[in-house]
Amino acid sequence: MNAVRIWLRRNLFRTPVDGVVTVVFGAISVFVVWRLVRFVLVTGRWDIVRVNLRLLMIGRFPAAHVPRLAVAIVVIAAWAGLIAGIIRARQVRAGRAGVYVGLSVARVRDLVDRFWLAGVVVVLLLALTSTPGPWITTGLALLAAVLGRLAGPLIGRLQLLAVGGAMLFIALGAVPIALFVYVVDGAGVTEWGGFLLNMFLALCSMVLCFPIGVLFALGRRSKLPLIRLVSTLYIELVRGAPLFVLLLLANSALQFFVPVDLAPSKPTRAIIVFTFFTGAYMAEIVRGGLQSVPRGQVEAAKALGLSPVRQTALVVLPQALRNVIPAQIGQLISLFKDTTLAGAAMSLFELLNVAGTLTSQPEFRGQLLSPETLAFAALLFWTVSYTMSRESQRVERKLGVGTR
Repeated sequence: MNAVRIWLRRNLFRTPVDGVVTVVFGAISVFVVWRLVRFVLVTGRWDIVRVNLRLLMIGRFPAAHVPRLAVAIVVIAAWAGLIAGIIRARQVRAGRAGVYVGLSVARVRDLVDRFWLAGVVVVLLLALTSTPGPWITTGLALLAAVLGRLAGPLIGRLQLLAVGGAMLFIALGAVPIALFVYVVDGAGVTEWGGFLLNMFLALCSMVLCFPIGVLFALGRRSKLPLIRLVSTLYIELVRGAPLFVLLLLANSALQFFVPVDLAPSKPTRAIIVFTFFTGAYMAEIVRGGLQSVPRGQVEAAKALGLSPVRQTALVVLPQALRNVIPAQIGQLISLFKDTTLAGAAMSLFELLNVAGTLTSQPEFRGQLLSPETLAFAALLFWTVSYTMSRESQRVERKLGVGTR
């Protein structure tokens, strides 16, 4: 009790002004929390979400091809578990040779601490479903992830040759591409919608914008005037243009330059805009990381006889990327939330667009249910953003960002 009293005095009631601020904002916080709990548990009419859950999650995705999505989810779960197991096995072999670490209680507790919010939201979504399909898919995905996690260390310990490691890397990298082709073969991207479309736009843009940002960051620091000029022009022009305007141009003005038959689909145009827009910001973030690397690191690399390319790839760039992990993840989270602009600018049927149109249905028209649909959309976006932020902090702690 004394420890609690001392903590309160030091942190909340150190001075009379601190005490007044604590009481005022504490009362406001209690009121906001009470209204939120009351809205969620008492006054909120969540039938509109339950009835339209399929639209909110996958949009107009054809019902006949939904099993393809289920297969993709299960395979991705196994793929993620396998990669996690391989990485863990390599870390153990590098740090404590001969020690095997499987799914121990501590590891399970760590996973729960990292992904508890996502788990709660998944359970909530399952509770809103009226068919057994999502429950079966979730159970199979969990089982596949566990089996992949258990098999990963075995594969990681057997992977001793560099050639074998390269082949394994290529094989694992081909899994998402094969799954994408498998799903698109049943239903094209133009038929996707809801939260599925937001995730697809964000993941594709994240994967593509990172190498673009690194290349243009290096190009802006290049000693070749032409490369430096082109990189600078790209970064400054793209960063100076509003994202919404670029999406509008991709949606409306592209037909003046490209024949309709050759123009890519709207989701593809959105991915291109998100990729190059975020790539410009990522380039500036990486450039800041490059400037943070001490000059002595470059001089030490030169003293070892490394070529300029190897100096950058092996010494400078890894440290630069490590130093700017928080800024990179923050930009990627911003990209994920910006995918909602594709609905307004390009009429894509993404989550926020779906949530805004549900209240126009005959059975819900005029009932003022926008708070419920928008709150559900906000919950999904916040869950993904929060999980990304927590994982970023975990990586920072493991790499010692800001501590050494």
